[in-house]
Amino acid sequence: MLSNSLVELDRRHLVHPVSSFRGHEARGVRVLSSAKGAIVTDAEGRQLIDGFAGLWCVNAGYGHESIVEAAAEQMRRLPYATGYFDLGAEAPIRLAAALAERSPGDLNHIYFTLGGSDAVDSTIRFIRYYWHAKGQPGRDQFISVQQGYHGSTTMGAGLTALPGFHDGFGVPYDWQHKISSHYAYRNPNADITAASVAELRAKIEAIGPDRVAAFYIEPIQGSGGVLVPPKGWVKAMADVCAEYGVLVVADEVITGFGRTGPLFASDDEGIVPDLMTTAKGLTSGYVPMGAVFMRDHVYETIAEGAGGKAVGHGFTYSAHPVSAAVALEVLALYEGGLLENGRRAGARLQAGLATLRDHPLVGDVRGRGMLAAVELVTDKDAKTPLPAAVQPATRLFDRAWEQGLIVRSFPQGIFGYAPPLCCTDDEIDQIVARTRRVLDLTLDDPEIRAVLRG
Repeated sequence: MLSNSLVELDRRHLVHPVSSFRGHEARGVRVLSSAKGAIVTDAEGRQLIDGFAGLWCVNAGYGHESIVEAAAEQMRRLPYATGYFDLGAEAPIRLAAALAERSPGDLNHIYFTLGGSDAVDSTIRFIRYYWHAKGQPGRDQFISVQQGYHGSTTMGAGLTALPGFHDGFGVPYDWQHKISSHYAYRNPNADITAASVAELRAKIEAIGPDRVAAFYIEPIQGSGGVLVPPKGWVKAMADVCAEYGVLVVADEVITGFGRTGPLFASDDEGIVPDLMTTAKGLTSGYVPMGAVFMRDHVYETIAEGAGGKAVGHGFTYSAHPVSAAVALEVLALYEGGLLENGRRAGARLQAGLATLRDHPLVGDVRGRGMLAAVELVTDKDAKTPLPAAVQPATRLFDRAWEQGLIVRSFPQGIFGYAPPLCCTDDEIDQIVARTRRVLDLTLDDPEIRAVLRG
């Protein structure tokens, strides 16, 4: 009765993010009631392995009492402190110092946000201010990568290059430009890196080298389908930007905090971006928080440009002390063994998913660490996606749920994986086994059999 009541209340009142309003009304909500480790329990008592860590974010896993205690202690002592008026609190100060110490290169200055979308939005404002401070206000053009995701604020959604975030919203703006994704599985170029370098150069030249402000890049494209670039691709793109004096923004909202192995994926890519965005794993999703990291030269340019004036960008909840206390404890858990466990579990996940390549529906398996994807096709040679008529996103998600597994199911027929770093060997093996079961059941669908080739 309670579950049914919640479903009806949800249907009547709660607007869900990135959902079909009418579709959600028809389907109703699945209510989650509790979680521990990598296991979540729904309102009907069903237990599922969370193979997606909430929304790429519960990196540490659920149910850490030390995180709860850190939040509660901070709430008792000082539940809020503004960062305005030169005020502050201990936890965010210590967190900023800890992140700066661990960040790539000289990313020594941290601005805290509520999440990833407003972190990206903040970079746009800071970058505009930076170029004004340098006496080059004409550098107001931004470039990102097709199939990339940079949040859903109005300006960030324009940098995002997924049609669903544009339709009906009047974005992207004319100052937001795109180059092709590396998408190795479907890229026609033999040398993807060389082709991307040439395209980025051509785009900068077409816009005007003195007009381009920044280039946004994800070390691995998450919401585009977990698209892993060729080794050296990220560094090559950053080198082109350096040649033209274009700022590089690494969006590590998904890849940060152990998701791909190291604390930050930029370390593996051998780059020090001019700005870097993080969120999700920063607090392991326990409370909202994001961060913008700035290199010394970015911070100093803005500071000198402002002089004695305030830099007019801020949020009421920036550097929230409770979120910062949680993030400090989460960081301690990462460094107390979770990062190492994540590296071992990630290797097992990648090896396990690779065994699915022989399945008739699997066209590609890709990933790095605890971030992976399995792309389904009906013709391996032609790489034909599952037909849209079968509604792959809904059908595959529902089927995985029935098998006790939560994964991301993309509309083009791609499973996305981002399990908590705390996963045991058995949980990783179960993720793979339950995925194979979903594939077998899908192979038996008459609509799939009718179009299957090979």
